[in-house]
Amino acid sequence: MTELHLWLRHEVRSTERRTPIVPSDARRLVERGMTLTVEESAQRIFPVEEYEEAGCRTAPAGSWVSAPGTAVVIGLKELPDRPGELTHRHVFFGHAYKRQPGAETLLRRFAAGGGALLDLEYLVDDDGRRLAAFGFWAGYLGAALAVLQHRGRLAAPLTPMAKDELDALLRPAAGDEEFTALVIGALGRSGRGARLGFLTAAVEATPWDLAETRALDRRALLAHDVLVNAVLATTPVPPFLREADLDDPARRLRTLCDVTVDVGSPLNVLPIYDRTTDWTDPVRRLRKEPPLDLIAIDNLPSLLPRESSADFSSALLPQLLQFETGGPWGRCKDRFHQACRELGIVEGEFRDV
Repeated sequence: MTELHLWLRHEVRSTERRTPIVPSDARRLVERGMTLTVEESAQRIFPVEEYEEAGCRTAPAGSWVSAPGTAVVIGLKELPDRPGELTHRHVFFGHAYKRQPGAETLLRRFAAGGGALLDLEYLVDDDGRRLAAFGFWAGYLGAALAVLQHRGRLAAPLTPMAKDELDALLRPAAGDEEFTALVIGALGRSGRGARLGFLTAAVEATPWDLAETRALDRRALLAHDVLVNAVLATTPVPPFLREADLDDPARRLRTLCDVTVDVGSPLNVLPIYDRTTDWTDPVRRLRKEPPLDLIAIDNLPSLLPRESSADFSSALLPQLLQFETGGPWGRCKDRFHQACRELGIVEGEFRDV
């Protein structure tokens, strides 16, 4: 196998605690002959010393900009605004292929520098199924936060915790009123996580998936107290909620958690809000009377950073061990070039995977 140099970067977002490669899997990569450089990061759930013990090199936070040109820089969330020209191959969730805000700017940075985006969202098998995803934990946390908010027990700012701590908070207490919940996209990863989150809180959620959304019963949707949206649309579909629905006098819906958070994209199935919420202000009130609260946090799994990182890393490891031009990584590269063409971006000399 051709030696691969992976460069695990520090995340610039202060609320990002996860990592795509945990120390135990880093050790396996090193044992297979790969070079793995890990940037220092005080916020990462695993300290850099654990990576050193696994045989990794270390480097200061943000030093990926001067990494060897053949290194593959791997992270999770957005890159800093500088440098303006991206020369490396980058593996992360770019959120750049659905015309999201900032997408064209990001792709032009790659075109200017000759680098390439290998987007983790598009790392798929031959049947188009995601090979590594945080969806289950995103759904679980989406349901958990919705339950805590609906029961009046969601405390801000949010802080990461272990799963057993969160589960203890979810268990119903004396005086808690019963409520109805709906999960849309219930059969996918995020939907399964959301259903388990509700079950942990002793709530049996109504599961909707493709069959129920093809001919959406909006009145039935609005008759639920809590809604978790876990649908990742790939083609335009009629919105599940519209502004007029929020003012429907028959609306029972009081708490909404959008796990997908496609705000700003034409594929957004909940075009009723224009900005995300965050750990400091996790809830936004969309209507005062009757109240409707929105949770739309785009890095939910970072609230359970150890569990979510371990699951993701174990799924990503086999793909990194087979990092080559064809197969899933080749599809990632092809999707990047396609996105550039769709925006009319003239590409430079991009490296092969």
